Amino acid sequence: MTDVEMARIPAGRVLRGDLRGAQRREIVVDAFEIGVYPITEEQMAELLGIPSRYPRRPATHLSWLRAIRLCNALSEWEGLDPVYSFDGEVVTGDPDSDGFRLPTEDEWEYACRAGSTSSAYGPVREVAWTAADGLRFPAEVGGRMPNLHGLFDTLGNVWEWCADPYDPEGESDARVFRGGGWSDAPAQVRAAARRGGLQREAFDDVGVRVARGTNRVSPLS
Repeated sequence: MTDVEMARIPAGRVLRGDLRGAQRREIVVDAFEIGVYPITEEQMAELLGIPSRYPRRPATHLSWLRAIRLCNALSEWEGLDPVYSFDGEVVTGDPDSDGFRLPTEDEWEYACRAGSTSSAYGPVREVAWTAADGLRFPAEVGGRMPNLHGLFDTLGNVWEWCADPYDPEGESDARVFRGGGWSDAPAQVRAAARRGGLQREAFDDVGVRVARGTNRVSPLS
């Protein structure tokens, strides 16, 4: 299978803001690994046994539940213990697993910012694919400048599922995705950009970037 290239993210802290930048809180993150690129169509096709028309584009049209199953499939492919188990659509995580998982929101934003406290880690036109580029579908991964962690496409191109509930206080099973996508205005593609969808929903501008590491399983409920 096409390797999933991972980057080691050192432990640290950063100010996390909301989309308007009006509220900030400090987040502290343990060291972990995260994908250098979003999972591509080719990688998802090989893992899940489905067709791939555009191998280097980010995989989209995958729900949060399918993203979770993709993490488990990748773990099994690599001979690692799967993180997630299922009881119907109730998902639980094993804190002792060494397998692949979804990043938490805090991990995602920390990795995306790469030390920056600005809305983006560089000029948006140089680091992200947005509506300003006139795209009708995602661009191939790695076409814009990476951040200081060497991560490509954390901003723009496709939003990325995280483990966390979209509204921890609500009753919906919606999960959060981060970063902005190819059809969003440049001003909306920010490190604090945040949307959500139900666990079974899939979108043409939402993909996934896998993570590994730490004995702290991402929040799932």
